[in-house]
Amino acid sequence: MSKKVAEIIVDTLASAGVKHCYGIVGDTLNLIAHHINESDIEWVHVRHEEAGAFAAEAEAMLTGNLTAVAGSCGPGSLHFINGLVDANRNRAPVILIATQVASEELGFNFPQEVDFKAIYGSCSVFCDMIITPEQARRKTVIACQTAIAKGGVAVLIVPVDIAHADASDNVPYSVHTNVPVVRPSDADLDRVAKILNSGDKIAIYGGSGCRGAHAEILAVAERLKAPIAHTSRAKDALEHDNPYNVGMTGIIGGEAGYLAVSECETLLLLGADFAWRQFYPEKAKIVQIDIAPDHLGRRHPVTLGLVGDIKSTMEALLPRLKPRTSTEFRDKLVERHARAAEIHRSKAVASNRGTIPPIYLTELINRHAASDALFCADDGTPTVWLYRHIDTNGKRRVFSSLLHGTMAAALPMSMGLQKCQPGRQVISMSGDGGLAMLFGELMTVVQEKLPIKVVVFDNGKLGFIDIEQKSEGMLPLYTGLQNPDFGKVAEAIGLWGRTVAKADELEEAVITWLNEPGPALLNVKVDTMTLVMPPKIEWGAAYGMALYSAKAMLQGQSADVFAMIRENL
Repeated sequence: MSKKVAEIIVDTLASAGVKHCYGIVGDTLNLIAHHINESDIEWVHVRHEEAGAFAAEAEAMLTGNLTAVAGSCGPGSLHFINGLVDANRNRAPVILIATQVASEELGFNFPQEVDFKAIYGSCSVFCDMIITPEQARRKTVIACQTAIAKGGVAVLIVPVDIAHADASDNVPYSVHTNVPVVRPSDADLDRVAKILNSGDKIAIYGGSGCRGAHAEILAVAERLKAPIAHTSRAKDALEHDNPYNVGMTGIIGGEAGYLAVSECETLLLLGADFAWRQFYPEKAKIVQIDIAPDHLGRRHPVTLGLVGDIKSTMEALLPRLKPRTSTEFRDKLVERHARAAEIHRSKAVASNRGTIPPIYLTELINRHAASDALFCADDGTPTVWLYRHIDTNGKRRVFSSLLHGTMAAALPMSMGLQKCQPGRQVISMSGDGGLAMLFGELMTVVQEKLPIKVVVFDNGKLGFIDIEQKSEGMLPLYTGLQNPDFGKVAEAIGLWGRTVAKADELEEAVITWLNEPGPALLNVKVDTMTLVMPPKIEWGAAYGMALYSAKAMLQGQSADVFAMIRENL
């Protein structure tokens, strides 16, 4: 039986579980788009391809299912790259159908010809071109299966003449998806148990690889009397219903999590690839378990590194562990974490000047949002407020660009989440800089009738960069933003919109915003000088901040210095 290659590609995507395809139609993509329209896959027309990639990434991360993006030749498919780099680093199964100029023109610098293989090869788990029509189903299957099995981005390059060609479709190639049980051998598990059974001051540090292993990790922690610290990406996997939780470490972490990892004598590192080496213990024995072999020992030397998924490995390890009795190390850190949480809550109030600290705004959102809400945050200070001040409970999930650290991910990620979870509350915690970067996607939200709730932390600047420059002893440069009234702009576009600048109006505004049935944007004028305080103040940062203050005073900016001190007391 003969079919158009475009139809074969779409059929294969549908059979692999693709529900949505994000993109912008045009020239070399048109026939594929028409076949998508005739399939069970829903086309989502975004305003910029980068946003489509973030949306597909978030959908794939939440559901675990393959999600698609598709672009026209040249700039169309090239625009996806930033979001797809983010997706690949987060192991989100996403496939890009990158359409290309006609085969006979390849290699002649034809208009809009781009060497996609050279560009996408370093940020994907699969990247190849369909060269003949007969390869269509076979190569599409390989692309889909690789994205699902390895967890990452597959790029399938399709010249326009190949998409329009007829191909025999008699060989039943198909995508096979299964999740194997992977754990260390019994002998290796005995080695792990020997280290843990003889260790003192044991701590567990869990990463995003711990998702789905909550009960098993808690059982091991109880046996070892160990506190559980977690990375930012593991917040919604390990924070909830966890009496041994001591929070995060790292720049945006807390003191208890920092001390648990830095002061332990034996560390059980589970599904974590935390990059900042200064937050690892200097002398502890470290046992690392990770499903990815290349993660073992690449951030810090480890005593023993083993490949395994966390759930089945913890199940097999538990019977080998001797029950411990002393809870002193764990209890001290759990209590410290509880005290810190209480201090954070006490600071989440309106200022005595009637202005709005961003922590207060976040606390109100935390209090009034749905118990199963999905949260996305732009990179920078909104990400800090999300991971520090939004509580997870086993039903809420949190998303941001932690590994790639790109601006503007919150709104488009929210689009993908809302598209695949139409009855669920989705909240985009957007920075003013991030929202402005992909501002056109508000029109996508209206066009697709997505009831996303967007909150803008409007401080008139690139806040995290402002803090970075100050901590390096610099006067902030090029960080200021001249913003419109985002609330009024939202109304003009077709969303519910409102701007709030006074603390006594905020709670009512947050409640109204969250209860709007359709898409809604709440623009909040937050304090401009709120600092992000790390769990440990290093000399370099303290010196840099003092140097900045001195320079600012000498240049007549004493009001800024006093405002910074006042807002962070």
